[in-house]
Amino acid sequence: MPPPATVLQGAPVRIANRFVIDLRGPIAGYSAADRAKATVERIEKILATETDRAITLQDVEDGEAVQVLVAGKPAFIVAPIDVNAQGGETPRILAREASRRLETAMLEWGEQRTPHYLALAAAYATGATLLFAALLWLIFRSNHWLGRRLSARAVARARRLRVGGANVLESSHVHVMTRRAMTLACWVLAVGLTSVWLSAVLQLFPYTRPWGEDLNGNLLELVKQVALAIAGALPGLLLVVVIFVLARGVMRLSSVFFDRVAAGKADVAWLDADTAAPTRRVFNFAIAVFAVAMAYPYLPGAGTEAFKGLSVLLGLMISLGGASVVGQALSGLVLMYAKAFRVGDYVRIGEVEGTVIEMKMFATRLRTGLGEEITLPNGGIMGGAITNYSRAVPGTGYVVDTVVTIGYSTPWRQVHAMLMEAASRTPDIVAEPQPIVRQTALSDFYVEYRLAAYTPVASPARRIDVLSQLHANIQDVFNEKGVQIMSPHYMMDPAAPVLAQP
Repeated sequence: MPPPATVLQGAPVRIANRFVIDLRGPIAGYSAADRAKATVERIEKILATETDRAITLQDVEDGEAVQVLVAGKPAFIVAPIDVNAQGGETPRILAREASRRLETAMLEWGEQRTPHYLALAAAYATGATLLFAALLWLIFRSNHWLGRRLSARAVARARRLRVGGANVLESSHVHVMTRRAMTLACWVLAVGLTSVWLSAVLQLFPYTRPWGEDLNGNLLELVKQVALAIAGALPGLLLVVVIFVLARGVMRLSSVFFDRVAAGKADVAWLDADTAAPTRRVFNFAIAVFAVAMAYPYLPGAGTEAFKGLSVLLGLMISLGGASVVGQALSGLVLMYAKAFRVGDYVRIGEVEGTVIEMKMFATRLRTGLGEEITLPNGGIMGGAITNYSRAVPGTGYVVDTVVTIGYSTPWRQVHAMLMEAASRTPDIVAEPQPIVRQTALSDFYVEYRLAAYTPVASPARRIDVLSQLHANIQDVFNEKGVQIMSPHYMMDPAAPVLAQP
Protein backbone atom coordinates (compact mmCIF):
# COMPACT_ATOMS: atom_id res chain seq x y z
CA MET A 1 0.00 0.00 0.00
CA PRO A 2 1.60 3.34 -1.04
CA PRO A 3 2.18 5.96 1.70
CA PRO A 4 -0.35 8.78 1.84
CA ALA A 5 0.56 11.99 0.00
CA THR A 6 1.96 14.75 2.19
CA VAL A 7 -0.27 17.81 2.46
CA LEU A 8 1.79 20.97 1.85
CA GLN A 9 1.23 24.04 3.99
CA GLY A 10 2.37 27.61 3.49
CA ALA A 11 3.29 30.43 5.88
CA PRO A 12 4.16 34.02 4.86
CA VAL A 13 7.33 35.79 5.87
CA ARG A 14 6.64 39.45 6.77
CA ILE A 15 9.22 42.05 7.67
CA ALA A 16 7.91 45.46 8.79
CA ASN A 17 4.45 44.28 7.72
CA ARG A 18 5.78 43.77 4.17
CA PHE A 19 5.30 40.39 2.51
CA VAL A 20 8.60 38.83 1.42
CA ILE A 21 7.98 35.19 0.53
CA ASP A 22 5.64 32.30 1.24
CA LEU A 23 7.59 29.33 2.62
CA ARG A 24 6.14 25.84 2.52
CA GLY A 25 6.49 22.70 4.59
CA PRO A 26 6.97 20.23 6.06
CA ILE A 27 10.60 19.90 4.99
CA ALA A 28 13.43 18.27 6.96
CA GLY A 29 11.14 18.00 9.95
CA TYR A 30 10.21 21.70 9.96
CA SER A 31 6.68 22.90 9.27
CA ALA A 32 5.92 25.95 7.15
CA ALA A 33 5.16 28.03 10.26
CA ASP A 34 8.48 27.00 11.85
CA ARG A 35 10.44 28.01 8.74
CA ALA A 36 8.66 31.38 8.52
CA LYS A 37 9.14 32.14 12.24
CA ALA A 38 12.83 31.24 12.16
CA THR A 39 13.36 33.35 9.00
CA VAL A 40 11.76 36.44 10.58
CA GLU A 41 13.89 36.05 13.72
CA ARG A 42 17.12 35.71 11.70
CA ILE A 43 16.39 38.73 9.50
CA GLU A 44 15.39 40.98 12.41
CA LYS A 45 18.56 39.96 14.31
CA ILE A 46 20.68 40.84 11.28
CA LEU A 47 18.90 44.21 10.90
CA ALA A 48 19.46 45.00 14.57
CA THR A 49 23.21 44.24 14.49
CA GLU A 50 24.43 44.95 10.97
CA THR A 51 24.66 48.25 9.12
CA ASP A 52 25.79 46.82 5.79
CA ARG A 53 22.63 45.00 4.66
CA ALA A 54 23.60 43.84 1.20
CA ILE A 55 21.55 40.95 -0.18
CA THR A 56 23.25 38.13 -2.07
CA LEU A 57 22.11 34.80 -3.50
CA GLN A 58 24.00 31.50 -3.20
CA ASP A 59 23.22 28.11 -4.76
CA VAL A 60 23.06 25.23 -2.28
CA GLU A 61 22.21 21.52 -2.35
CA ASP A 62 23.95 21.01 -5.69
CA GLY A 63 22.10 23.92 -7.28
CA GLU A 64 18.62 22.61 -6.45
CA ALA A 65 18.01 25.35 -3.86
CA VAL A 66 19.00 29.01 -3.46
CA GLN A 67 20.02 30.61 -0.17
CA VAL A 68 19.35 34.31 0.44
CA LEU A 69 22.02 36.05 2.54
CA VAL A 70 21.81 39.46 4.21
CA ALA A 71 25.15 41.04 5.15
CA GLY A 72 26.73 37.71 4.29
CA LYS A 73 24.59 35.86 6.83
CA PRO A 74 21.94 33.24 5.91
CA ALA A 75 18.37 34.59 5.98
CA PHE A 76 16.35 31.79 4.36
CA ILE A 77 16.53 29.08 1.71
CA VAL A 78 14.26 28.84 -1.31
CA ALA A 79 13.77 25.11 -1.84
CA PRO A 80 12.06 23.32 -4.74
CA ILE A 81 9.07 22.77 -2.46
CA ASP A 82 8.51 26.58 -2.35
CA VAL A 83 8.17 27.14 -6.11
CA ASN A 84 5.27 26.64 -8.50
CA ALA A 85 6.87 24.41 -11.11
CA GLN A 86 3.73 24.33 -13.25
CA GLY A 87 3.81 28.14 -13.49
CA GLY A 88 7.43 28.10 -14.72
CA GLU A 89 8.99 29.24 -11.44
CA THR A 90 12.46 28.16 -10.33
CA PRO A 91 14.19 28.64 -6.94
CA ARG A 92 16.48 31.26 -8.53
CA ILE A 93 13.56 33.32 -9.92
CA LEU A 94 11.58 33.12 -6.67
CA ALA A 95 14.68 34.03 -4.61
CA ARG A 96 15.38 37.07 -6.81
CA GLU A 97 11.79 38.32 -6.40
CA ALA A 98 11.89 37.72 -2.65
CA SER A 99 15.21 39.60 -2.44
CA ARG A 100 13.66 42.63 -4.13
CA ARG A 101 10.74 42.64 -1.67
CA LEU A 102 13.10 42.05 1.25
CA GLU A 103 15.16 45.09 0.25
CA THR A 104 12.05 47.28 0.36
CA ALA A 105 10.99 45.73 3.69
CA MET A 106 14.39 46.40 5.28
CA LEU A 107 14.26 50.03 4.18
CA GLU A 108 10.80 50.43 5.74
CA TRP A 109 12.02 48.62 8.87
CA GLY A 110 14.60 51.35 9.30
CA GLU A 111 12.04 54.12 8.62
CA GLN A 112 9.77 52.75 11.36
CA ARG A 113 12.57 53.35 13.87
CA THR A 114 13.37 56.90 12.72
CA PRO A 115 11.50 59.53 14.84
CA HIS A 116 12.21 62.35 12.40
CA TYR A 117 10.70 60.36 9.51
CA LEU A 118 7.60 59.44 11.54
CA ALA A 119 7.09 63.06 12.66
CA LEU A 120 7.32 64.28 9.08
CA ALA A 121 4.86 61.60 7.95
CA ALA A 122 2.44 62.63 10.73
CA ALA A 123 2.65 66.26 9.58
CA TYR A 124 1.91 65.27 5.99
CA ALA A 125 -0.98 63.08 7.15
CA THR A 126 -2.46 65.99 9.14
CA GLY A 127 -2.24 68.30 6.14
CA ALA A 128 -3.78 65.68 3.85
CA THR A 129 -6.63 65.14 6.34
CA LEU A 130 -7.38 68.87 6.55
CA LEU A 131 -7.36 69.14 2.75
CA PHE A 132 -9.62 66.08 2.51
CA ALA A 133 -12.10 67.57 5.00
CA ALA A 134 -12.15 70.88 3.08
CA LEU A 135 -12.75 69.15 -0.26
CA LEU A 136 -15.47 66.98 1.27
CA TRP A 137 -17.21 70.07 2.66
CA LEU A 138 -16.91 71.79 -0.72
CA ILE A 139 -18.41 68.79 -2.54
CA PHE A 140 -21.55 68.62 -0.41
CA ARG A 141 -21.84 72.39 -0.22
CA SER A 142 -21.76 72.68 -4.00
CA ASN A 143 -24.35 69.90 -4.27
CA HIS A 144 -27.13 72.29 -3.18
CA TRP A 145 -25.88 75.27 -5.20
CA LEU A 146 -25.09 73.39 -8.40
CA GLY A 147 -28.05 71.00 -8.03
CA ARG A 148 -30.59 73.86 -8.07
CA ARG A 149 -29.13 75.35 -11.23
CA LEU A 150 -28.77 72.07 -13.09
CA SER A 151 -32.31 70.98 -12.17
CA ALA A 152 -33.69 74.35 -13.31
CA ARG A 153 -31.95 74.00 -16.68
CA ALA A 154 -33.08 70.40 -17.04
CA VAL A 155 -36.70 71.37 -16.30
CA ALA A 156 -36.52 74.19 -18.86
CA ARG A 157 -35.24 71.80 -21.53
CA ALA A 158 -37.83 69.19 -20.61
CA ARG A 159 -40.62 71.71 -21.10
CA ARG A 160 -39.36 72.44 -24.60
CA LEU A 161 -39.26 68.73 -25.46
CA ARG A 162 -42.75 68.14 -26.86
CA VAL A 163 -44.22 65.53 -29.21
CA GLY A 164 -47.57 66.26 -30.79
CA GLY A 165 -48.18 69.18 -28.44
CA ALA A 166 -47.63 67.08 -25.29
CA ASN A 167 -44.65 67.10 -22.95
CA VAL A 168 -42.64 63.90 -23.18
CA LEU A 169 -41.22 64.32 -19.65
CA GLU A 170 -42.90 65.63 -16.50
CA SER A 171 -41.15 68.73 -15.11
CA SER A 172 -41.49 67.52 -11.52
CA HIS A 173 -39.96 64.15 -12.42
CA VAL A 174 -37.07 65.81 -14.27
CA HIS A 175 -36.42 68.07 -11.27
CA VAL A 176 -36.35 65.17 -8.81
CA MET A 177 -34.23 62.94 -11.04
CA THR A 178 -31.70 65.74 -11.69
CA ARG A 179 -31.31 66.45 -7.98
CA ARG A 180 -30.93 62.76 -7.19
CA ALA A 181 -28.40 62.28 -9.98
CA MET A 182 -26.41 65.25 -8.66
CA THR A 183 -26.54 63.85 -5.11
CA LEU A 184 -25.43 60.43 -6.36
CA ALA A 185 -22.52 61.99 -8.26
CA CYS A 186 -21.45 63.86 -5.13
CA TRP A 187 -21.53 60.68 -3.06
CA VAL A 188 -19.52 58.77 -5.68
CA LEU A 189 -16.97 61.59 -5.77
CA ALA A 190 -16.86 61.67 -1.96
CA VAL A 191 -16.31 57.90 -1.72
CA GLY A 192 -13.56 58.05 -4.35
CA LEU A 193 -11.91 60.99 -2.57
CA THR A 194 -12.12 59.13 0.75
CA SER A 195 -10.41 56.12 -0.79
CA VAL A 196 -7.63 58.28 -2.26
CA TRP A 197 -7.11 60.11 1.05
CA LEU A 198 -7.03 56.92 3.07
CA SER A 199 -4.61 55.27 0.65
CA ALA A 200 -2.30 58.32 0.70
CA VAL A 201 -2.29 58.56 4.50
CA LEU A 202 -1.63 54.84 4.93
CA GLN A 203 1.31 54.99 2.52
CA LEU A 204 2.95 57.77 4.52
CA PHE A 205 3.76 55.38 7.37
CA PRO A 206 6.03 52.36 6.75
CA TYR A 207 3.97 49.83 8.71
CA THR A 208 0.67 50.71 6.99
CA ARG A 209 2.19 51.33 3.54
CA PRO A 210 1.32 47.84 2.19
CA TRP A 211 -2.33 48.39 3.16
CA GLY A 212 -2.39 51.72 1.32
CA GLU A 213 -0.82 50.18 -1.77
CA ASP A 214 -3.36 47.35 -1.74
CA LEU A 215 -6.22 49.82 -1.29
CA ASN A 216 -4.97 51.97 -4.13
CA GLY A 217 -4.49 48.95 -6.40
CA ASN A 218 -7.94 47.59 -5.58
CA LEU A 219 -9.52 50.99 -6.24
CA LEU A 220 -7.82 51.31 -9.62
CA GLU A 221 -8.83 47.76 -10.53
CA LEU A 222 -12.42 48.46 -9.46
CA VAL A 223 -12.52 51.68 -11.47
CA LYS A 224 -11.14 49.83 -14.46
CA GLN A 225 -13.72 47.06 -14.20
CA VAL A 226 -16.57 49.55 -13.74
CA ALA A 227 -15.39 51.64 -16.70
CA LEU A 228 -15.14 48.58 -18.95
CA ALA A 229 -18.55 47.33 -17.81
CA ILE A 230 -20.14 50.73 -18.46
CA ALA A 231 -18.50 50.99 -21.87
CA GLY A 232 -19.74 47.53 -22.79
CA ALA A 233 -23.28 48.22 -21.55
CA LEU A 234 -23.69 51.69 -23.09
CA PRO A 235 -25.07 50.57 -26.50
CA GLY A 236 -27.70 48.36 -24.84
CA LEU A 237 -28.59 51.00 -22.27
CA LEU A 238 -28.95 53.62 -24.99
CA LEU A 239 -31.36 51.37 -26.86
CA VAL A 240 -33.31 50.71 -23.64
CA VAL A 241 -33.60 54.47 -23.04
CA VAL A 242 -34.82 55.01 -26.61
CA ILE A 243 -37.45 52.27 -26.20
CA PHE A 244 -38.80 53.72 -22.96
CA VAL A 245 -38.75 57.30 -24.26
CA LEU A 246 -40.78 56.21 -27.29
CA ALA A 247 -43.19 54.28 -25.03
CA ARG A 248 -43.54 57.33 -22.81
CA GLY A 249 -44.24 59.52 -25.83
CA VAL A 250 -46.94 57.14 -27.09
CA MET A 251 -48.55 57.14 -23.62
CA ARG A 252 -48.55 60.95 -23.48
CA LEU A 253 -50.08 61.22 -26.95
CA SER A 254 -52.75 58.67 -26.07
CA SER A 255 -53.48 60.55 -22.82
CA VAL A 256 -54.28 63.69 -24.82
CA PHE A 257 -56.74 61.69 -26.93
CA PHE A 258 -58.40 59.95 -23.99
CA ASP A 259 -58.64 63.22 -22.01
CA ARG A 260 -60.50 64.83 -24.91
CA VAL A 261 -62.90 61.90 -25.05
CA ALA A 262 -63.46 62.04 -21.26
CA ALA A 263 -64.13 65.79 -21.45
CA GLY A 264 -66.65 65.30 -24.29
CA LYS A 265 -64.52 67.22 -26.80
CA ALA A 266 -64.06 64.23 -29.12
CA ASP A 267 -66.81 61.93 -30.39
CA VAL A 268 -65.72 58.33 -31.00
CA ALA A 269 -68.21 55.59 -31.81
CA TRP A 270 -66.47 52.85 -29.82
CA LEU A 271 -65.54 54.99 -26.79
CA ASP A 272 -67.42 57.33 -24.46
CA ALA A 273 -66.59 59.56 -21.49
CA ASP A 274 -67.25 56.84 -18.89
CA THR A 275 -64.98 54.21 -20.45
CA ALA A 276 -62.18 56.60 -21.53
CA ALA A 277 -60.31 56.33 -18.21
CA PRO A 278 -60.25 52.49 -17.96
CA THR A 279 -59.40 52.20 -21.67
CA ARG A 280 -56.45 54.54 -21.15
CA ARG A 281 -55.21 52.37 -18.25
CA VAL A 282 -55.45 49.20 -20.34
CA PHE A 283 -53.69 50.86 -23.28
CA ASN A 284 -50.87 52.25 -21.11
CA PHE A 285 -50.41 48.86 -19.42
CA ALA A 286 -50.15 47.14 -22.81
CA ILE A 287 -47.58 49.70 -24.01
CA ALA A 288 -45.54 49.30 -20.79
CA VAL A 289 -45.51 45.50 -21.07
CA PHE A 290 -44.50 45.72 -24.73
CA ALA A 291 -41.68 48.17 -23.90
CA VAL A 292 -40.36 45.91 -21.11
CA ALA A 293 -40.44 42.89 -23.41
CA MET A 294 -38.54 44.81 -26.11
CA ALA A 295 -35.96 46.26 -23.70
CA TYR A 296 -35.33 43.10 -21.66
CA PRO A 297 -32.69 41.51 -23.96
CA TYR A 298 -30.64 44.74 -23.99
CA LEU A 299 -30.44 45.19 -20.20
CA PRO A 300 -26.94 44.68 -18.73
CA GLY A 301 -26.62 41.14 -17.42
CA ALA A 302 -29.87 39.95 -19.01
CA GLY A 303 -28.16 36.80 -20.25
CA THR A 304 -26.55 35.86 -16.93
CA GLU A 305 -27.81 33.01 -14.79
CA ALA A 306 -28.43 35.36 -11.87
CA PHE A 307 -30.69 37.58 -13.97
CA LYS A 308 -32.54 34.54 -15.32
CA GLY A 309 -33.02 33.20 -11.79
CA LEU A 310 -34.37 36.58 -10.63
CA SER A 311 -36.78 36.64 -13.56
CA VAL A 312 -38.06 33.16 -12.71
CA LEU A 313 -38.47 34.15 -9.05
CA LEU A 314 -40.43 37.29 -9.96
CA GLY A 315 -42.63 35.31 -12.35
CA LEU A 316 -43.34 32.72 -9.67
CA MET A 317 -44.20 35.39 -7.10
CA ILE A 318 -46.55 37.13 -9.52
CA SER A 319 -48.24 33.87 -10.56
CA LEU A 320 -48.77 32.77 -6.94
CA GLY A 321 -49.74 36.07 -5.37
CA GLY A 322 -51.21 37.95 -8.31
CA ALA A 323 -54.29 35.82 -9.02
CA SER A 324 -56.49 37.79 -6.63
CA VAL A 325 -54.98 41.07 -7.80
CA VAL A 326 -55.71 40.26 -11.44
CA GLY A 327 -59.24 39.19 -10.48
CA GLN A 328 -59.86 42.49 -8.69
CA ALA A 329 -58.49 44.45 -11.66
CA LEU A 330 -60.68 42.56 -14.14
CA SER A 331 -63.72 43.12 -11.91
CA GLY A 332 -62.94 46.83 -11.87
CA LEU A 333 -62.74 46.91 -15.66
CA VAL A 334 -66.05 45.06 -15.97
CA LEU A 335 -67.73 47.55 -13.64
CA MET A 336 -66.37 50.49 -15.60
CA TYR A 337 -67.36 49.10 -18.99
CA ALA A 338 -70.74 47.82 -17.77
CA LYS A 339 -71.51 51.34 -16.45
CA ALA A 340 -73.38 49.98 -13.42
CA PHE A 341 -72.58 53.26 -11.69
CA ARG A 342 -70.28 56.24 -12.05
CA VAL A 343 -68.66 58.73 -9.70
CA GLY A 344 -71.39 60.84 -8.07
CA ASP A 345 -74.14 58.17 -8.24
CA TYR A 346 -76.00 57.20 -5.08
CA VAL A 347 -76.01 53.39 -4.87
CA ARG A 348 -76.66 50.48 -2.56
CA ILE A 349 -74.14 47.64 -2.73
CA GLY A 350 -75.07 44.81 -0.41
CA GLU A 351 -75.65 46.38 3.00
CA VAL A 352 -73.72 49.57 2.16
CA GLU A 353 -75.46 52.67 0.83
CA GLY A 354 -73.78 55.91 -0.21
CA THR A 355 -72.41 58.15 -2.94
CA VAL A 356 -69.64 56.85 -5.20
CA ILE A 357 -66.62 59.13 -4.72
CA GLU A 358 -63.94 57.08 -6.49
CA MET A 359 -63.73 54.14 -8.90
CA LYS A 360 -60.36 52.42 -9.29
CA MET A 361 -59.12 49.22 -10.85
CA PHE A 362 -59.08 47.34 -7.54
CA ALA A 363 -61.59 49.05 -5.24
CA THR A 364 -64.50 51.50 -5.11
CA ARG A 365 -65.02 54.08 -2.36
CA LEU A 366 -68.41 55.24 -1.07
CA ARG A 367 -69.38 58.14 1.21
CA THR A 368 -72.39 57.35 3.38
CA GLY A 369 -74.96 59.82 4.62
CA LEU A 370 -73.35 59.72 8.08
CA GLY A 371 -70.02 60.87 6.62
CA GLU A 372 -68.35 57.47 6.70
CA GLU A 373 -65.99 56.47 3.91
CA ILE A 374 -66.24 52.81 2.94
CA THR A 375 -63.88 50.99 0.55
CA LEU A 376 -65.27 47.94 -1.25
CA PRO A 377 -63.15 45.49 -3.29
CA ASN A 378 -64.37 45.26 -6.87
CA GLY A 379 -64.46 41.47 -6.72
CA GLY A 380 -67.02 41.62 -3.90
CA ILE A 381 -69.10 44.22 -5.76
CA MET A 382 -69.33 41.95 -8.80
CA GLY A 383 -70.60 39.11 -6.62
CA GLY A 384 -73.59 41.05 -5.21
CA ALA A 385 -76.57 43.16 -6.24
CA ILE A 386 -76.14 46.84 -7.11
CA THR A 387 -78.99 49.33 -6.71
CA ASN A 388 -78.43 52.69 -8.41
CA TYR A 389 -80.79 55.37 -7.05
CA SER A 390 -79.39 58.02 -9.39
CA ARG A 391 -80.60 56.46 -12.65
CA ALA A 392 -84.33 57.03 -12.13
CA VAL A 393 -84.37 60.51 -13.70
CA PRO A 394 -81.68 62.15 -15.86
CA GLY A 395 -79.63 64.79 -14.09
CA THR A 396 -78.52 65.11 -10.48
CA GLY A 397 -80.37 63.62 -7.55
CA TYR A 398 -81.76 60.21 -6.64
CA VAL A 399 -84.71 58.26 -5.33
CA VAL A 400 -85.64 58.06 -1.65
CA ASP A 401 -88.05 55.37 -0.51
CA THR A 402 -89.54 54.16 2.75
CA VAL A 403 -91.99 51.48 3.93
CA VAL A 404 -94.86 51.69 6.43
CA THR A 405 -97.32 48.95 7.53
CA ILE A 406 -100.94 49.91 8.23
CA GLY A 407 -103.81 47.71 9.44
CA TYR A 408 -106.60 46.52 7.12
CA SER A 409 -109.11 48.69 8.98
CA THR A 410 -107.69 51.85 7.41
CA PRO A 411 -108.84 52.45 3.80
CA TRP A 412 -105.94 52.09 1.42
CA ARG A 413 -106.94 55.26 -0.49
CA GLN A 414 -106.62 57.27 2.70
CA VAL A 415 -103.13 55.77 3.33
CA HIS A 416 -102.11 56.72 -0.21
CA ALA A 417 -103.29 60.27 0.28
CA MET A 418 -101.53 60.63 3.65
CA LEU A 419 -98.22 59.38 2.26
CA MET A 420 -98.48 61.77 -0.70
CA GLU A 421 -99.20 64.63 1.71
CA ALA A 422 -96.16 63.72 3.83
CA ALA A 423 -94.03 63.78 0.67
CA SER A 424 -95.42 67.19 -0.32
CA ARG A 425 -94.49 68.59 3.10
CA THR A 426 -90.87 67.57 2.68
CA PRO A 427 -89.02 70.57 1.13
CA ASP A 428 -86.34 68.63 -0.78
CA ILE A 429 -88.78 66.24 -2.51
CA VAL A 430 -89.88 67.56 -5.90
CA ALA A 431 -93.38 67.36 -7.36
CA GLU A 432 -92.08 66.29 -10.76
CA PRO A 433 -91.51 63.44 -11.18
CA GLN A 434 -94.49 62.79 -8.92
CA PRO A 435 -94.01 60.57 -5.84
CA ILE A 436 -95.67 57.15 -6.06
CA VAL A 437 -97.20 54.80 -3.49
CA ARG A 438 -97.33 51.03 -4.03
CA GLN A 439 -98.83 48.25 -1.92
CA THR A 440 -95.94 45.81 -1.90
CA ALA A 441 -97.38 43.11 0.42
CA LEU A 442 -100.64 41.92 1.97
CA SER A 443 -99.42 40.38 5.20
CA ASP A 444 -101.44 38.49 7.81
CA PHE A 445 -102.18 41.51 9.99
CA TYR A 446 -101.33 44.61 7.92
CA VAL A 447 -100.72 46.02 4.45
CA GLU A 448 -97.20 47.10 3.44
CA TYR A 449 -97.04 50.47 1.64
CA ARG A 450 -93.87 51.75 -0.09
CA LEU A 451 -93.46 55.45 -0.84
CA ALA A 452 -90.89 56.36 -3.54
CA ALA A 453 -90.05 59.99 -4.25
CA TYR A 454 -87.33 61.95 -6.02
CA THR A 455 -84.98 64.55 -4.57
CA PRO A 456 -82.53 66.65 -6.63
CA VAL A 457 -79.96 67.08 -3.83
CA ALA A 458 -76.49 65.82 -4.74
CA SER A 459 -74.76 65.54 -1.37
CA PRO A 460 -74.86 62.09 0.30
CA ALA A 461 -75.17 63.78 3.70
CA ARG A 462 -78.33 65.57 2.51
CA ARG A 463 -80.03 62.32 1.48
CA ILE A 464 -80.22 61.02 5.03
CA ASP A 465 -81.61 64.43 6.12
CA VAL A 466 -84.28 64.24 3.40
CA LEU A 467 -85.24 60.72 4.49
CA SER A 468 -85.33 61.82 8.13
CA GLN A 469 -87.63 64.76 7.27
CA LEU A 470 -89.88 62.45 5.25
CA HIS A 471 -90.18 60.02 8.18
CA ALA A 472 -91.02 62.90 10.52
CA ASN A 473 -93.72 64.20 8.17
CA ILE A 474 -95.23 60.71 7.78
CA GLN A 475 -95.55 60.42 11.56
CA ASP A 476 -97.09 63.91 11.81
CA VAL A 477 -99.67 63.29 9.06
CA PHE A 478 -100.70 59.88 10.43
CA ASN A 479 -101.05 61.28 13.96
CA GLU A 480 -103.14 64.16 12.67
CA LYS A 481 -105.50 61.75 10.86
CA GLY A 482 -105.69 59.33 13.81
CA VAL A 483 -104.14 56.41 11.92
CA GLN A 484 -101.87 54.04 13.82
CA ILE A 485 -98.68 52.80 12.11
CA MET A 486 -98.53 49.04 12.72
CA SER A 487 -94.72 48.68 12.71
CA PRO A 488 -92.71 46.70 13.43
CA HIS A 489 -95.26 43.96 14.34
CA TYR A 490 -99.07 43.84 14.66
CA MET A 491 -100.80 41.11 16.64
CA MET A 492 -104.24 42.52 17.71
CA ASP A 493 -106.24 45.74 17.71
CA PRO A 494 -105.68 47.90 20.82
CA ALA A 495 -108.63 49.37 22.72
CA ALA A 496 -107.75 52.81 21.37
CA PRO A 497 -105.37 53.81 18.57
CA VAL A 498 -101.80 54.27 19.77
CA LEU A 499 -100.95 57.82 18.68
CA ALA A 500 -98.29 60.33 19.63
CA GLN A 501 -99.59 63.32 21.64
CA PRO A 502 -99.31 66.71 19.92
